[in-house]
Amino acid sequence: MTTEKIQIEQYTEKLTAVKKEIQKTIIWQETLVEHLLVWVMTWWHILLEGVPWIAKTLTIDTLSQTLWLDFKRVQFTPDLLPSDLVGTEIYNMWTQSFDTKKWPLFSNFILADEINRAPSKVQSALLEAMAEKQITIWDTSYKLPDPFLVLATQNPIEQSGTYKLPEAELDRFLLKVYVKYPEQQEEKQILQQIQNRASYSTQKILSKKDVLDLQQATQSVHISENIYDYVTDLVFATRKPEDFWLEEIGKYLHYWVSPRWWIALVQSSQALALLRWRDFVIPEDVKEIAHSALGHRLVLNYEAIADEIEAKSIIDQILEKVKIH
Repeated sequence: MTTEKIQIEQYTEKLTAVKKEIQKTIIWQETLVEHLLVWVMTWWHILLEGVPWIAKTLTIDTLSQTLWLDFKRVQFTPDLLPSDLVGTEIYNMWTQSFDTKKWPLFSNFILADEINRAPSKVQSALLEAMAEKQITIWDTSYKLPDPFLVLATQNPIEQSGTYKLPEAELDRFLLKVYVKYPEQQEEKQILQQIQNRASYSTQKILSKKDVLDLQQATQSVHISENIYDYVTDLVFATRKPEDFWLEEIGKYLHYWVSPRWWIALVQSSQALALLRWRDFVIPEDVKEIAHSALGHRLVLNYEAIADEIEAKSIIDQILEKVKIH
């Protein structure tokens, strides 16, 4: 067995251990847990959307307990200020100078809970951190720790006191995951677990070095020329749909997807392959992650809204028409 193969097995064993640890608390949400692991294995960020009461925050909190990372949670509200996130300069009367106070964003792992409740100034401060991995306080910029991972949640059913996320910020999220209700059998298991659950504590599994090594290993997962061609075709199917017999979707697209989506799809496919105990990407990896990587990057026009066309149906058509070489 090669050294590279041994290392991949070591990584996947740790990822499997993290998954099992989370599932002690979260019985359902299999897709959510896998997407969270894909997110940890990249340098990007992730956005979760779902109604309240379906364990989004509990899942994230459980994940944070399996990682040896500095974790901070920020509850976003309409009165939140940029300085509440990044920090500020405070005058020290004893030294007669200003001291820099660094706030929650100076951490490895940030939970931005209900991110769409924050106004534009806060979104701008967060965007700098997500995009540049640095924060500016007054006239000084500070590098953020490595790794720096933002996990955001938003509630789609409440409109009062919420702000639509700008497209530039949405594009910084590797994936957007729609969190669903549990199935009937899963609901029964949840109730049984609540009644019969013995006391236990979540174990720490991945260190900061493990996370950084995983991110490096993910980038080394092999991608064939055919996969590169396939992903490129998926991107250009949104730009020149007529070349892929998709003329009907062209009238619904307001903007094409950016090159960043190409990168996001490739890297998330690499992470998913590693999670599946493989050191190479196959087309099924790309198809499985495409909805989460592309859905929030497709900007639909008013005609799509009028015809009740959603991003999911457009992605389904693209995946059906575009063939791998």
